[in-house]
Amino acid sequence: MAECKSAMSAVRPGNKVGTVQAEGCTFVLAYSRHWPCLFPQHGPGMKHNRNIELEPWQETITSQHPGAFARGLFHSDGCRFANRVRRPLAGGDRWYEYPRYMFTNESRDILEICGATLDQLGVDWRFSRRNTISVARRDAVARLDEFVGPKF
Repeated sequence: MAECKSAMSAVRPGNKVGTVQAEGCTFVLAYSRHWPCLFPQHGPGMKHNRNIELEPWQETITSQHPGAFARGLFHSDGCRFANRVRRPLAGGDRWYEYPRYMFTNESRDILEICGATLDQLGVDWRFSRRNTISVARRDAVARLDEFVGPKF
């Protein structure tokens, strides 16, 4: 939350940034009439029912900082967890675990933006479901760990 508050203050230094405690979460808030100028993708209705495209100036920033962009994507709509797998064998079940990232979103546009960012970082990924990107290969998870860090 401190990182989010700091970023919002840096972008809109004249605006007060605060927090609101709600059941099970805390909201970071800053009111401004100018947020739609910075996030033109915001609009009425559900985001998966409208086009989500980065503006050229946003593409420039995200292509210069793909790791930070991936971190924001995974901190908002992703997770990292230990995937536990059971292999039935003749001599009994064998269990093993490995770390894995998942990114889920109903917007095809956002999924494509995430995939392109992972490609730019050299992170192997695939769709595990129509709305879910999976990063499961050991080297890919290690690479993404360099950018995403823990989600608190």
